[in-house]
Amino acid sequence: MNKDVKIATRASFGEALKELGDENENIVVLDADLSGATKTSSFAKAHPDRFFDMGIAESNMMAVASGMASCGKIPFAASFAVFSTGRAYDQLRASIAYPNQNVKVVGTHYGLTVGEDGATHQMLEDISLVRGLPNFTIFAPSDDISSKWAVKEAAKIKGPVYLRFCRLATPVIYDENQKFELGKGICFGDGKDATVFATGDMVCKALEAKEILEKENINIRVVDFHTIKPIDKELILKCAKETDKLISIEDHSVYGGLGDMISDVLISEYPKKLIKMGVRDEFGKSGKAEEVLKAYGLTAEKIVENIR
Repeated sequence: MNKDVKIATRASFGEALKELGDENENIVVLDADLSGATKTSSFAKAHPDRFFDMGIAESNMMAVASGMASCGKIPFAASFAVFSTGRAYDQLRASIAYPNQNVKVVGTHYGLTVGEDGATHQMLEDISLVRGLPNFTIFAPSDDISSKWAVKEAAKIKGPVYLRFCRLATPVIYDENQKFELGKGICFGDGKDATVFATGDMVCKALEAKEILEKENINIRVVDFHTIKPIDKELILKCAKETDKLISIEDHSVYGGLGDMISDVLISEYPKKLIKMGVRDEFGKSGKAEEVLKAYGLTAEKIVENIR
């Protein structure tokens, strides 16, 4: 992990999207008047004839994206996660998931790391909303490299995809030679003391905890679930059998997110205790991103405390 280089995954999304547009004329982009923040502005500048600002009308945007998909286009429909999944949920369900349309739904600015925008914009339920919809694939990449892979992989999938990108700049974890595979998590280390399952911006927190614990001769492994749905059942079971303690951490509610998906696998295949770190049945609060994360216990230090 390169702590000296930090890039917001939404910026990586914008860069990869522009490159996709250069390569494929069927790629179209819809945005809900937030292109500067979602970083679809890069695509808009390069391909203005294939960029559509739909205004503050996210539900309509998703319906239009569905119509474009039915005509052979590959639409990426982007907004803040709270709007692209929350406000437009009916269209995600009835206009995209049900007819299995080839729409790529993008949610930037998820979770507590939206910071000062506060509880109304800190979307902590998006994974739980989308995972219940048949036909959807869900990506939650952790850094610049994995985000660019996820965008290009999403374009290859024939069907609905939800991509989750962070507002906050996070360390670059992978190098250009890293191989990613749909539905397969990536392990860091093979420590037997504990496994920390993480996704999105929490992967770097888990890796920081790993470094701290190594100095105390406590050896853990960290798993990056860049793909939330489908989940990597084989890797979950392997870690459950090989390590003493299991922890999940996510910038999301503990209800319906990564932790619950891991629990579902454990309950049915290999019953074992899982400590779920996330937000517990409450809304977020306004404040600087790192301070809000600390207030809700989503830090490397809290992971270390749980493992100790």
